[in-house]
Amino acid sequence: MNWSLIFKLSLFGLAMGIATVYFIPSSVEPYCWLAIFIFSAYVIVKNCSANYFLHGFLVSLVNCVWIIAAHVLLFHAYASTHQQEMANMAKMPGTMGQHPRRMMVLVGPIVGVVSGLVLGLFSFIASKIVKKPQV
Repeated sequence: MNWSLIFKLSLFGLAMGIATVYFIPSSVEPYCWLAIFIFSAYVIVKNCSANYFLHGFLVSLVNCVWIIAAHVLLFHAYASTHQQEMANMAKMPGTMGQHPRRMMVLVGPIVGVVSGLVLGLFSFIASKIVKKPQV
């Protein structure tokens, strides 16, 4: 496993976590992630010799740690710029709607696993398309 690469690519998660708090609206965020996933898959294929899916999956898991931390630590700024998300969280059944930070911590890893499956798949597909240099 190329842990250095996984960590470096996960810094996109840190950047996006902070950027989505302050200036990237929810309507634009999926397009940013698509570009990041395509770039990350390409970099994974160019820098790894095997386990492409696992590298992509692990990058997204580390991403989710950065994003959860940014959104929880910067919660008040996040809540002020994401009023629709806060309203949707408030509608959740039980007491979860009353604890949006707790909900972020519980739901974030699920999103991390799902996005990990997506980035893993992107990385696997890229490994079939991108030509590796002959050694």
